[in-house]
Amino acid sequence: MSKPEIVSYEPATGKELWRSPIGDVEAAVETARRAWPAWAAQPLATRIELVRRFANEVRKESDRLAETISRETGKPLWEARTEVESVVAKVDISVSAYADRTGQKKLDSALQGTAAVRHKPHGVMVVLGPYNFPAHLPNGHIVPALIAGNAVIFKPSEKTPATGELLMQCFNRAGISAAVAQFFVGGPEEGKQLVAHRGVDGILFTGSAQAGIAINKRLAANPGKIVALEMGGNNPIVVIDTPKVSDAATLIIQSAFTSAGQRCTAARRLIVKESMYGAIVDEMKAMTTRIIVDEPFADPAPFMGPVIDNDAAHQMVESFLYFLSNGGKAIRHMTRPSDDLPFLTPGIIDTTDMADRPDVELFGPLLQVIKVKDFDVAIAEANRTRFGLSASLIGGSPQDYNRFWANIRAGIINWNRPTNGASSKAPFGGLGLSGNHRPAAYYAADYCAYPVASTEMDQPRATIGVGLANS
Repeated sequence: MSKPEIVSYEPATGKELWRSPIGDVEAAVETARRAWPAWAAQPLATRIELVRRFANEVRKESDRLAETISRETGKPLWEARTEVESVVAKVDISVSAYADRTGQKKLDSALQGTAAVRHKPHGVMVVLGPYNFPAHLPNGHIVPALIAGNAVIFKPSEKTPATGELLMQCFNRAGISAAVAQFFVGGPEEGKQLVAHRGVDGILFTGSAQAGIAINKRLAANPGKIVALEMGGNNPIVVIDTPKVSDAATLIIQSAFTSAGQRCTAARRLIVKESMYGAIVDEMKAMTTRIIVDEPFADPAPFMGPVIDNDAAHQMVESFLYFLSNGGKAIRHMTRPSDDLPFLTPGIIDTTDMADRPDVELFGPLLQVIKVKDFDVAIAEANRTRFGLSASLIGGSPQDYNRFWANIRAGIINWNRPTNGASSKAPFGGLGLSGNHRPAAYYAADYCAYPVASTEMDQPRATIGVGLANS
């Protein structure tokens, strides 16, 4: 009887891209546990040198890696290339972040010895990656974890394993063994087994709120296992007074439809002041008609490729129809050019008059538009969500932005910039259903090592000055 397999298909063509048998969870964890002590014992300088070699391996494989990302996710080749660049850049950023966030400290205290703070790795860390950025996002966990001295088991999304395999091969060719930086093939069931395994010391997860909540529940009685949850958002982009209508519409389009809307930071809700509504909507309608939706390697280059698979495309069309059936008014109809492939055109729908707008993350090119009378209502509407990842304000004065920043519940708050495209030199994370207050990017170092406080003297020296009887 043949072993169960994971099979990856190209969204743009439906062709099979990659397949492999599902891995053995017990064997993977045992291998990582055996390898971890020797890796943790390596000098920090050695670990840093090896991850720098990894960056060089990615540079050598940049064309192949970008092509694989495009084929496996459907994203345009230009976008896949920017992802590969982010993978390389992550190394230097992580080295700086480790020194900044987890640097050693020594404080002399005279007769009391020396007070010291150092950091230790957790042990074996499982990285569970998403399909939308199958190299960059897991790499944002893997590199900091390796620098800190952890062994890593990386299980990519079952929808993008080919990219994950190529990424891990770059680590291994750089001199980091396949036991320390381990590629694991599996689906949701294997992911659950890895999360629960007693030999795993930490879970670094990027994905949906539903999966993240399940991980949190499963480990609620195990506070010793570090858990970093990087989840999605029902992100608002708020437009108030601005003369720059074309620029505002461009920022909205970039926020809502880059990566076919498959970014956790994508704008899901456009909240627009009624005095700006007509001009903004007209400009968006004109701009979206020019968006090219095509396969990743098409000429001219597309702005959008397909969503990840036919199930995702079907769900997005059903969501658009749900809005239409429950009080929404179409501004631009979402269409599906082919029933066999998951290409979608951008959908824009006015949901102002809907009595009960669902507070869910619709992971695709669908933007809700909500008209409000003033800035106070706009802020209140933006906060009508259990999520709290990203939010942007378009227009207004510095005083308006200060007010927006102070009152919006989100981990990423921007002004006259898109909701997506956050800097890797800053923390990346959210609150509510968007995360568990363990931001990634520059702050990933915080959850990859734990601080240890020490007091130290070269020789034992102690006296008891009170409470002893005379000898």
